Amino acid sequence: MAHKAGFVNIIGNPNVGKSTIMNALVGEKLSIITKKMQTTRHRIKGIVSGEDFQIVYSDTPGILKPNYKLQESMMKFVDSALVDADVILFVTDVIEKPDKNPDYIEKVRKSNMPVIVLINKIDLSNQEAVTKMFDYWTEIFPGANIYPISALEKFNIEPIFDRILELLPEAPAFFPKDELTDKDERFFMQEIIREKILLHYQKEIPYSVEVEVEEFKEEARIIRISAIIYVSRDSQKGIIIGHQGKMIKRVGTEARKDAEEFFDKKIFLELFVKVAKEWRSQGNQLKKFGYDAI
Repeated sequence: MAHKAGFVNIIGNPNVGKSTIMNALVGEKLSIITKKMQTTRHRIKGIVSGEDFQIVYSDTPGILKPNYKLQESMMKFVDSALVDADVILFVTDVIEKPDKNPDYIEKVRKSNMPVIVLINKIDLSNQEAVTKMFDYWTEIFPGANIYPISALEKFNIEPIFDRILELLPEAPAFFPKDELTDKDERFFMQEIIREKILLHYQKEIPYSVEVEVEEFKEEARIIRISAIIYVSRDSQKGIIIGHQGKMIKRVGTEARKDAEEFFDKKIFLELFVKVAKEWRSQGNQLKKFGYDAI
């Protein structure tokens, strides 16, 4: 059998479950997951390889209208996913309005790429409503495969994988067969810390934060990690630290536990908080945090 390989890019509006779907398809937690919008900021690749195939999945930020430079960079990641896709997984769910962001739906329609539509979170709906959505998306994307799924329950995921294999072109592998992702250990440590901040802080704080791992030193029995949590304004520094340091201690403890599971090794984690004034709108800061790369 000829070898198949290609890029399967996951796009859709915020909070429809793109990251959960990515993790289910890859079989590993590569993308962080919270209920907050803009949880995913980068384009994250997850690689699934077999003897005669390689699927390179890409999780992307949710589609939005940018209000500052960080969001502009996030949308560039989304736009790039339309350009290099062999298959597009367009994710919607039973909660959002189907006609949200019609301009981007039209971009997908005009991409001339094979499209698979995933109607997620059907465990929160009923058969009649799901059938209506199925009919709606059949009309929007004529000829596309449409799968009602529950990514959280891992329901109806396997048929997606089978259809992707059918659609992939014949090609050699793009990455070594033992690679799981294109991101390094520092990136995943940063994301683990950022996930805890998204979970435990409210209002603007999680969206004003960026994390940078300054030191990642792997020893025989332990990994020593030093990371900086950057905030946009001086007033946010105290909120991150919390009364008597309780909040940052909670973030550090939970992040360390998740990191030990992820890296399968003991972790020593130090967290520091610094102010990078209005970093979300500063080109040099965005470049430092990796938002210029597409």
